[in-house]
Amino acid sequence: MARERRTRLDAAPAEREAIRVFHGPVVLGQDAAVRALTTALRGAHFPHAWIFHGPAGTGKFLAATELARLLLDAETTPAHIAEFKAPRGTRASSLIDVGAHPDLHVIRKELVESSSIREVRERKQTNIPLDLLRELMLGGPIGDGKSLESPVWKTAYLGHGKMFIIDEAELLDANGQNALLKTLEEPPPGTYIVLCTTQEDRLLPTIRSRCQRVGFSPLDRESMHQWMERGAIAGEHAEWIRNFADGSPGVAILAAKYGLQSWSDDLGAKLDALERGRFDASVGEQFALRVDEIAEAMVKENPKTSKEAANRQGFRMLALLLARRLRDAMARAAQSNEVDMLDACVRRTDLLARAESELHANVNLKQLLANLVAQWSIA
Repeated sequence: MARERRTRLDAAPAEREAIRVFHGPVVLGQDAAVRALTTALRGAHFPHAWIFHGPAGTGKFLAATELARLLLDAETTPAHIAEFKAPRGTRASSLIDVGAHPDLHVIRKELVESSSIREVRERKQTNIPLDLLRELMLGGPIGDGKSLESPVWKTAYLGHGKMFIIDEAELLDANGQNALLKTLEEPPPGTYIVLCTTQEDRLLPTIRSRCQRVGFSPLDRESMHQWMERGAIAGEHAEWIRNFADGSPGVAILAAKYGLQSWSDDLGAKLDALERGRFDASVGEQFALRVDEIAEAMVKENPKTSKEAANRQGFRMLALLLARRLRDAMARAAQSNEVDMLDACVRRTDLLARAESELHANVNLKQLLANLVAQWSIA
């Protein structure tokens, strides 16, 4: 018996929780993106394939889900389209709310855990494997002479179109992207596909050329304030988190979840000394300890998460913390015309980028962090 496929929207990480009903727009601070989508929805021929690209946590998946609501709901009106806010309380909306709409297919790496294919279930959640893409969307051969039916070619159950959202689409490998090309070029009628990505450059040029592109940017201060007012983040650290997030609700949620303010407070004095040229090897050890704490928390929360992916997320939190520190230092240096400090900040920014590349190349994490601290102190 095939395992149940979990495609619930609320099975995603916290920054992608199911949409709640609010007064005002659903998607905040993305006027240009919303305008592009509403214009297309009003047109005679709505494009079937889209790439939503931009920084993490800025509303790409939220917008894709709201687009699905608008396209899949028979009760959508021109007024709903103009607001980019689908009707609520309808049959289609209620099904999407509980993750049970048969024509909305969300594909993400976490679904390897509930795959009907044993080899896929046994994988760690590091990417979106081709066999998972075949199972949830494309159909086709999966080995051992077996072949899967193609969900993308099935008739819509509710008769009002189908939507496929591929989250973190940059995690599709080259085989998966190549397998997707034909469907992007000639999908069945009434079928819509959205690729959400923070790294559009990792998508093949042939993928990008077949899709309409919509960019998402960090939210402005007022939009972040509105988002915070909705109760997503509250408490004594809320203001620090808002400033730290720099326009990314997703980053704000992660900062609150992993207690980044206390991390920043603990490391602040040592980083000050490091940046004055006082090398301290214990800083690298503290970096490694904090990254490991986050990675262990992620694996505990989801045992199918690979330690490699968890380490990258932990490093991402550290990198965000250091990047925000550099941003503030650069602002101060620019205001006071401290050219040497600006140069040092630029060099340290390059160090961060290099460290991230080395992590993706599987350099030992502790060695990477020790080297980062050593280079940071002399930058």
